Amino acid sequence: MAIKKSVPSRLFDVFNVLLLSLITLIALYPFLYVVFVSFSNANEYAAYTGIVYKPVGFSLAAYKAVFSNKDIYTGYMNTLFYVVVGTACNVIMTSIGAYVISRKNFMWRKPITTMIVVTMFFSGGLIPNYLLIKSLGLLNSRMALIIPTVISTYNLMILKTAFFNLPDSIEEAAKIDGANDFVILFQIIFPLTLPSIAVITLYYAVGHWNSWFNAMIYLSDRDLYPLQLFLREILISNSMDNMLMDSSAAEKEQISQTIQYATIMVATVPILLLYPFLQKYFVKGVMIGAVKG
Repeated sequence: MAIKKSVPSRLFDVFNVLLLSLITLIALYPFLYVVFVSFSNANEYAAYTGIVYKPVGFSLAAYKAVFSNKDIYTGYMNTLFYVVVGTACNVIMTSIGAYVISRKNFMWRKPITTMIVVTMFFSGGLIPNYLLIKSLGLLNSRMALIIPTVISTYNLMILKTAFFNLPDSIEEAAKIDGANDFVILFQIIFPLTLPSIAVITLYYAVGHWNSWFNAMIYLSDRDLYPLQLFLREILISNSMDNMLMDSSAAEKEQISQTIQYATIMVATVPILLLYPFLQKYFVKGVMIGAVKG
């Protein structure tokens, strides 16, 4: 039998719903604003004043201008390479590192873990990092955006804790059956810690997708630029001439605003599509990796 709620309890529920709906709207509106403006008519939007709650004169001109720019396609292809190859290297190397420092019978486990954790608080700085990349011959190459960031200490600690909390009997049984460390890691531990693996995969993928600073420092060849670096040029440097070559100066000024928002959408939506597939692992994976064993 359902429990009948009192009037104060119902009022409290209504207040909660209204408050959370308001907070959701406040948090969601900036994204909706970008969506609405990106589909707006440039002339009508330039003359419009007030809150934007729908596209101001629906138009796809901004998206046509964005996709007419070959740099967008170049950036997409490069970014997909960095995300796929970079994330794969990240997950593999982080898993191997986490496995080593999570083994309870590894004699140097604590000193090595301490040295790794120290890197979360201290780094060499930008100039030493640049000189290191230069001395390794990685300047102006794709590997300059993958190798230096192949392991994140934060993600390593999450995965290390998840591996550490697994029962010792699993590893012991595998060794009795003749399994080596690679078999134990990739065929036994991997499936058992899939939520944590999914979480760090998402962290790494989003990091590669949003990365632009390292590319700006280490790359000079535009054919290697990721999408976010082209987006930076469009938003900050207002570099849209190659999209609007056939437009007058007045038209360029008007449509440039909608192009900026359309470019943001083009650069943001693909990575947002990953979240629904990994959401079910997210909270569980973080909690597993956060409990100290």
